[in-house]
Amino acid sequence: MNNHLRKGANVLGSHIDASSWEDTISKICSWALKHESRYVALCNVHSVVTALLDNNHRSNLNAADMATPDGMPIAWSMRKMGFPTQQRINGPDLMWCYCDKAEKTGQKIFFYGSTNNVLTILKERLRTSFPELQIAGMYSPPFRELTATENAEVVERLNNSGANVIFIGLGCPRQERWMFEQRGKVNAVMIGVGAAFNYHAGTTKRAPKWMQNAGLEWLHRLASDPRRLWKRYFVTNSIFIFTISAQLLGIKKFKD
Repeated sequence: MNNHLRKGANVLGSHIDASSWEDTISKICSWALKHESRYVALCNVHSVVTALLDNNHRSNLNAADMATPDGMPIAWSMRKMGFPTQQRINGPDLMWCYCDKAEKTGQKIFFYGSTNNVLTILKERLRTSFPELQIAGMYSPPFRELTATENAEVVERLNNSGANVIFIGLGCPRQERWMFEQRGKVNAVMIGVGAAFNYHAGTTKRAPKWMQNAGLEWLHRLASDPRRLWKRYFVTNSIFIFTISAQLLGIKKFKD
């Protein structure tokens, strides 16, 4: 994708689209109806800082057909960069909104990622909330890199399912790399939603709305799993605050 043709902002070298919820859903729906092979990256602080430090991940983000501001700090930064009404467009809410849209329009959705236990619970929750939703399939891949043969089988399975949209729950940066590698092979819109499967299955508790709106969802996640997440949040948050301040003050520029 040519980022210069898409309205948005350069956040630490990653192009993030400026878009409303309505426009985001509408564009994905349009692509999905035609089974276009595209992918959408949802970018929070962790993803953007990872891209700052990892050229491959940055390339994967900037090659996306759409990249949304998943975290409030990303949305706030974009407001400072000339998009004063930019909203946070996050994975869990996007997935739920799109399931509602798909139920009404007859689109099929596939869920790829997480564990079999989470997918089983998620399916029941979806059946309760969206009884007419067409679930094209669910698959939990092994927690390792797939062989070329295995990946080809996955692509065939996804295409044979007739899915219009495939939600990917592999986590950052694995899901962005996978989507980049499958574009042109998978005949559907791929959307990387991270831990959204776990949130909606109820296996991971989501932060209260006030914490989400205040940009403190990371603190809630840190409190729930400090041993695993302390480095990710303290290090990446510190890097983000320092570098985005330098960018907004014009001290440092980043190429996307």
